[in-house]
Amino acid sequence: MTERKTAARVVVAGAVYGGGRLLAARRSAPPELAGRWELPGGKVEPGEREEDALVRELREELGIETVPVARVPGAWPLPRGHELRVWTVRLVSGEPRPLQDHDALRWVTASEAAPDGQGPAPDPVDWLEADRPAVRAVLALLGPALTG
Repeated sequence: MTERKTAARVVVAGAVYGGGRLLAARRSAPPELAGRWELPGGKVEPGEREEDALVRELREELGIETVPVARVPGAWPLPRGHELRVWTVRLVSGEPRPLQDHDALRWVTASEAAPDGQGPAPDPVDWLEADRPAVRAVLALLGPALTG
């Protein structure tokens, strides 16, 4: 009998940016992730397009309407057989609020967002380990758009 390899379950995240800043969301659950920061998003449901899942998740989690612009090159492994894919996102309407799975939001500059203390900011973001390489890719792509 041949073992069949199953595909990773996709989790999409949005690099929501504007005004020279990137939106970071602080997890409130589950307990092992609470207090750490991530790019907001969630799981793609079976039969759902990544872009549609991202719009739905950002509406549910943050109360905003968005349009995915472009996929950030790369995909990053997450625990339990999931894979993270990130999209740049344009905010269409609404003011982001932490409605679900988050207890705080923060607009950050590139220097504040730099993972691993690479930036000169006095208050860097404590990203979830799994999000750090994705954030690096976002910063490489959006660098000039994130000033400060």
